[in-house]
Amino acid sequence: MPDPKPQPLFEILSPAGPVANSAAAERLQETLTQAADADGWRATLDAAWPALAPVAGASPYLAGLMRRRPANLRRILETDPAAGLARILAETDALDDEPDAVRAPLRVLKADLHLLTALADLGGVWDLDQVTGALSTFADAVCRAALRAVAAEQRARGRLVSPPDDPRGPIPGLFGLAMGKHGADELNYSSDIDISLFFEPRLMGLALREGEEMQDFANRVGKGIAGLLSERTADGYVFRVDLRLRPDPSSTPPVVAAPMALAYYESVGQNWERAAFIKARPVLGDPRAAARFVKALRPFIWRRSLDYAAVLDIQAIKRQIHVHKTGEGLQAAGANLKLGRGGIREIEFYAQTQQLILGGRDPALRRQRTLEALTALSEADHVPASVAQALSAAYVELRGLEHRVQMLDDEQTHRLPEDPERRAAVAALAGWSDLAAFDAHVEALLVQVNTRYGELFEGGEELDSAYGSLVFTGVENDPETLETLRRMGFSEAASVADTIRSWHHGRIPATRTARGRELFTRLAPRLLEALARSGAPDDAFRRFAVFFSGLAAGVQVQALFLNQPRLFEMVLGVMAFAPRLARTLGRQPAALDGVLDARFLTDLSDDTGLTEQILREAAETEDFEGAMNAVRRLHREQMFRIGIHALTGRAGPETAGRAYAALADACMRTLSPAALTEAERLGGAFPGAVAVVALGKAGSREMTAGSDLDLMTVYDAPAEAASEIKGWSADVFYARFTQRLIAALSAHTAEGGLYEVDMRLRPTGSKGPVSVRLSRFDDYYAHEAETWEFMVLTRARVVWASDPAFGLRVSAAIEAALRRPRPGVDVAGDIRRMRALMDRERRPHGFWDLKLSPGGQVDAEFAAQFRQLQAAVAGQPLTLSTLEALHDDPVLAEAWRVQQRLAHLLAAAFEGRVDPEAEPGVFQLRLAEAAGAPDFETLKTELTELRARARKAFERAVPAGRDGDPEPPRSIS
Repeated sequence: MPDPKPQPLFEILSPAGPVANSAAAERLQETLTQAADADGWRATLDAAWPALAPVAGASPYLAGLMRRRPANLRRILETDPAAGLARILAETDALDDEPDAVRAPLRVLKADLHLLTALADLGGVWDLDQVTGALSTFADAVCRAALRAVAAEQRARGRLVSPPDDPRGPIPGLFGLAMGKHGADELNYSSDIDISLFFEPRLMGLALREGEEMQDFANRVGKGIAGLLSERTADGYVFRVDLRLRPDPSSTPPVVAAPMALAYYESVGQNWERAAFIKARPVLGDPRAAARFVKALRPFIWRRSLDYAAVLDIQAIKRQIHVHKTGEGLQAAGANLKLGRGGIREIEFYAQTQQLILGGRDPALRRQRTLEALTALSEADHVPASVAQALSAAYVELRGLEHRVQMLDDEQTHRLPEDPERRAAVAALAGWSDLAAFDAHVEALLVQVNTRYGELFEGGEELDSAYGSLVFTGVENDPETLETLRRMGFSEAASVADTIRSWHHGRIPATRTARGRELFTRLAPRLLEALARSGAPDDAFRRFAVFFSGLAAGVQVQALFLNQPRLFEMVLGVMAFAPRLARTLGRQPAALDGVLDARFLTDLSDDTGLTEQILREAAETEDFEGAMNAVRRLHREQMFRIGIHALTGRAGPETAGRAYAALADACMRTLSPAALTEAERLGGAFPGAVAVVALGKAGSREMTAGSDLDLMTVYDAPAEAASEIKGWSADVFYARFTQRLIAALSAHTAEGGLYEVDMRLRPTGSKGPVSVRLSRFDDYYAHEAETWEFMVLTRARVVWASDPAFGLRVSAAIEAALRRPRPGVDVAGDIRRMRALMDRERRPHGFWDLKLSPGGQVDAEFAAQFRQLQAAVAGQPLTLSTLEALHDDPVLAEAWRVQQRLAHLLAAAFEGRVDPEAEPGVFQLRLAEAAGAPDFETLKTELTELRARARKAFERAVPAGRDGDPEPPRSIS
């Protein structure tokens, strides 16, 4: 069939639709009429005006092009559109000068191209393929012109020495690939152009003057091309240029050496990058180098065999888009025709993912253009013909609407305006006079695409979210995903999206392997949803990012999180409101190793063989420092485990307190013999015995995550005994042992620390020897000790002894000291004066000082210790437990129990003082739940009332005695 006879454009134009703004159209007509009358083309204008009026009434941008250059409009109208396009391309290809000389001509030619394309599109002369083909072909021409101009400039400056007519291009070895819609000849009306620039070092090096640094030169060329085309001048711009579709754009230069790029794609290239290269084609520069590069990339793009995990990862690209089974929430006003639900991207993603999975074995599916890909998939029976036809028709219509939205103001937008007047202008350009009918049609179209899209992969794992789409492919943030993140409660949505996308790029060890990235694709939506549910998504994400980035490898941990969602939720809850535990994970990600242990969720009251494990692993080390590190590793894991149990309510305060104490005991029982061995190594064997005594909350087994260790060491030895090597006496030897033990328990090594150790509660405190002989212990408590020191002794217990028999002797000495009568001592009066002194000199740090507040834990513990001192003298059974000691004081017992629960949560979650008033609501609710209150405000009210009753109960339990203050205690724990 012969080609149709060429006709001038004005003869074949049809009106696009109604005139949306007749006043704007009339103003333009008046201006153009004057120009046409002056230059003799009034007949052409009159014939074309019915088609020009709807354009002038809807598009300020196109009206401006016609107003500024009436002569150009005349030439476009009086020329066959194909000939007009050929003329624009020929003039572009003829540009062959430096940037300053071609900057203005390129912009004028772009304006002509835009006006021609818009009129041919809106006037019904060109179909979608012709429109996008014209835009893409012109983009090709301006890219070549920009490279010629930049090369001419570099040649004039002496940096480039190859001839301008070199068959390998203006700069041998340098080439660019058109990506995305440009590569597929599918550019939209106001699209930017994605170009990936590369160079062959061997070839480009030969084209440069001696000593010219290749990478700097390539960068200068890349920036020169982008600047020449993107810069806005009085004549406008040519194209916005995006150079980011290159390997890892945040850490690579704008122009990448081809060998490095190939190495990247072969090692850490992602499936979305494979999808991007489906549309890639050489567009500028050295044609042979470009062809070699594309050929080398082919195995990366088109894999003949894919394992199941890789298939899942490819399918994940499309499952990240949220699919609604109904049209709920889909409306024309503000609809994103490209990235929104039911938009162009859904059609493109489906075609590309199917191509990636199937195209390795079937070359017929390797089509760059979306419509051709859908046809090929249908012909190969991979998608029903009816579905391919429906999606193709929708694609054509959506692309047409997208163009009309962009024609209003030449903006790179894909959203239908929310403003009814501007949306009516789009409707007019699409042939609609009734805005409500247009809106209904668009909404039905979007629902149809979104529904079809969902049907194409029903039954797979959902990688979107109930909140919306979660798409992290590409090099820029997806607008729909940003909206989803904001709905989830993230205040810095763009920052979160940037971080997630960088993880997808394999920039951290956890996602550096293909398997790690595939797992993260599945984990990411679960992560974000769990963070949203945490109530503090910003804090939780920041802390998770520190932890996740610090993992040495991520496959095992990610697989664990995917297979144990409850555990994953627990860990993320920690990230939300427990900075102490989150910091532990951030500094020492290996703390999570304990999660891999089957015992992690075992009840804390069950014997899991912890002490035996710590002893065994420490014994397997070669020296004292090795034992210290082994203990620290297990301590870190167990502290994390107990903290998780306490924070999530799996363990109550009594159980958690005993677990923390059991862990401390295990550490001391492991490091005490190691410290003794170290002392013997330095000073020689010694014929004595020593015991380690825990005091305070360690002694009563009521520790929290923030408790330190109050200790004393007691020894006995023959009077004249000396160590074998150094001849140390007993006091020196056991002082050295105690110092080694303190260091073992408190020093920070590469594996972290254990506890702060306080030895000031020993007889004579910090003034006396660091270790106490048993006979001196007996004598001190018989003649010198004050009431507060006996109070301390009520919570003393032997944790370890070098000789079990000696340990029993020390335990007996402690009990004997407590039971020994102290005639004439007003114990109750001493305690009341002590408490009064604390009220004056150790004021509570706000409402949430659970220890020092009137009616707080000190009141309950003082009363409990008073009860124990009474029971000791009366010959009654003794207990270390505060609650057991308060069995006759229910109000004090309740006050201590409630505040101990709160103390456990606060200590597990935070280091140092904290104001729960400033913490997330989810943590405040957890505090309330721990205390049995329905909400945080009720907790504060009930705690205030409980403390008032507890203070009165304390005053009744410990009656006031004689006036006068005792010497202030050294420490009361």
